[in-house]
Amino acid sequence: MPAFKTLDDLTDIAGKRVLVRVDLNVPVTDGKVSDTTRIERVAPTILELSQKGAKVILLAHFGRPKGEPVADQSLSLIAPAVEQVLDQHVAFATDCIGAPAADAIAKMQDGDILLLENTRFHKGEEKNTPEFTAELAKNGDIYVNDAFSAAHRAHASTEGLAHHLAAYAGRTMQAELEALEKGLGQPTRPVVAIVGGAKVSTKIDLLSNLVTKVDALVIGGGMANTFIAAQGIDVGKSLCEHDLADTARSIMETAKTAGCSIVLPVDGVVAREFKANAENETVDIKAIPADAMMLDVGPKSVELINGWIEKAATLVWNGPLGAFEIAPFDKATVSAALHAADQTKAGKLVSVAGGGDTVSALNHAGVADDFSYVSTAGGAFLEWMEGKELPGVAVLTKG
Repeated sequence: MPAFKTLDDLTDIAGKRVLVRVDLNVPVTDGKVSDTTRIERVAPTILELSQKGAKVILLAHFGRPKGEPVADQSLSLIAPAVEQVLDQHVAFATDCIGAPAADAIAKMQDGDILLLENTRFHKGEEKNTPEFTAELAKNGDIYVNDAFSAAHRAHASTEGLAHHLAAYAGRTMQAELEALEKGLGQPTRPVVAIVGGAKVSTKIDLLSNLVTKVDALVIGGGMANTFIAAQGIDVGKSLCEHDLADTARSIMETAKTAGCSIVLPVDGVVAREFKANAENETVDIKAIPADAMMLDVGPKSVELINGWIEKAATLVWNGPLGAFEIAPFDKATVSAALHAADQTKAGKLVSVAGGGDTVSALNHAGVADDFSYVSTAGGAFLEWMEGKELPGVAVLTKG
């Protein structure tokens, strides 16, 4: 990975205006932030800059206001939660450019923190227009990007600003990039990837990239059914994209050429209805009843998967192995997650996981804190796994 500058390269920043791109796109229920995880992730960067005497100016988006001010997508709703997490006063400006921003910044003392209004209230943000980017740049002397989760977008506040101001990676961005480098960039082999989730169609690029990079690819979730059906096995009423049989076969061919083992379920837990505690049975993969659907991989498959986890030096995980949201179809995901956590704690495994469902599944298994790194960046994490260049990262490594 090309070198990028971090906060370690920032010296004598007392009194400097530092524009910090953060991810504050957090869930809000009844006007209050219901999950502060993303705020907690960026707190170390904000507090470090503040303690060094910088004027910390936060840039963020919230929701999809499509370039117009929308009252219920104002960052003023998020400001109290930011203040609470940081345990420090956070001022708020009613715009991210122009007089409201300039006036609020003029009042700042060294170490103060200011949150500017939603960058997406301006069309120039998502279009990354030179005019809007220049207006944003007027507010700062230095640019720090700590929003890896928005790094797959070439927007004014995620990419454009790095062309105007000296650009640095914040602590969360740095941790993410270093973890990802250990996961797929320069990993210790053997590398095993676990990919689950409902559909192959949403992860074709991901699977195609992984089979050329990893030593074994474990496929679970609904997408495993598509691969099983592509081999001429009847999957009953299981979720399956039969029209992607050729794609599945092509991915398996690519894997074979690349020397990557594809690991598919050998047994499954099937039920006639999709609901918690539905009557179920464990069957061989070749004996799925015509009127049943596979909702989890079976115990023999879990044994197989755990065996691969034991062989691995590096594990990259995206997506659950079954319908983990409803018992008892969470067993395989929980069992494999616990095994990966144990191997990680024993110092035998570097484990990197990410994607919305994956984070929920690992939290459900109670092991999110035991993995080497769990990414909260959904789209950006997936695009990185697909081998795509992320504009917000690429711009930090240039020059």
